[in-house]
Order: sequence, then structure tokens, then C-alpha cells
Amino acid sequence: MYAIRSARPDELHLLAAIEVDAFWALHDAGAVACEPTSLPIGVLRQSLEADLLFVAADVGDQPFGFLAGVAMADTVHIAEIDVVRDWQKKGVGRRLMQALIERARTRGASGITLTTDRHVPFNAPFYVSLGFRILDESERSAELTRILEREFEHGADPARRVAMALWF
Repeated sequence: MYAIRSARPDELHLLAAIEVDAFWALHDAGAVACEPTSLPIGVLRQSLEADLLFVAADVGDQPFGFLAGVAMADTVHIAEIDVVRDWQKKGVGRRLMQALIERARTRGASGITLTTDRHVPFNAPFYVSLGFRILDESERSAELTRILEREFEHGADPARRVAMALWF
């Protein structure tokens, strides 16, 4: 049993450990070859202040998953979504995504964007199951293109990395 809820300021320091644990699932799936990193605390604070930071919390109210969204023009961009490996493949990521989709719609956003690995089943194929589609270069905003380029500069494989969107 668990709950999806908005994150609290005193939980920000817990999210890096969740992100690092989830990183190893991506690593084992061949999506990344680098060392684990975590979102800067400033991005988490920005997400929290925009009311776009959600956690999955267990019965003891301890977070074991999170989704950090950031407002970009008239869209919401998913900066990060992670669930610890022990809780993966149990619908937690889907429920985190549904919470963000509902929040973005309520705010009047035109859609949600993200970048991800095109091949790992719990990445692009998962997002397709939620209604997202891969954007070609001409469909990407300048900011989304910059995000992808920064990921390439940090070692992401351009043949695997894609931008996706769910338009409302």
C-alpha cells in the first residue's frame, strides 16, 4: 500500500537516494554507462515551489519514488521520475505520471514533455502507453532541443535519446 502526494520541503534531501537506486535499473538495461547523478537541489526546489513535485510514499509515509516537473512556457517538462528498484513494475511510475498529467491539465498547460531512452521498455514504450509520442526534430521547442543537447554533452547516446510529448 502506498500513496501519491505532493512532496514536502523536508523530503528534498531524500530524493537523491531514490534517483541513484533507480539509476541502476537503467544501467542494467543498457541505457546509461556513466556514474549515477542526481537532480540539483535547486531544480527540486523549483519543482516543489511550482507544485509539480510528487512522491510515492509507503505506509510509513516514507518516499520511495518521485516525479519532478518544471514549468516551461505553456507546457510542463518532466525533469525526473524515479522509483526505487524494489517498487518498480508495480504501477507506481504510472500513478506518478497520472498525478502530473492531472495537475498539468488543471493548470491549463498545453501538454507535457520529457526526454528518455527510446529502447528501454520502462522508458519510451511506457510513455507511449500513456499517450506520449516521440517528437521529430521539427516538432521540438528550442528549449527541448537544448535539454537534449545538454544530455548528449553529458554522455547520453544521441541514437537512443528522444524527446516525447503528450498534448492536451
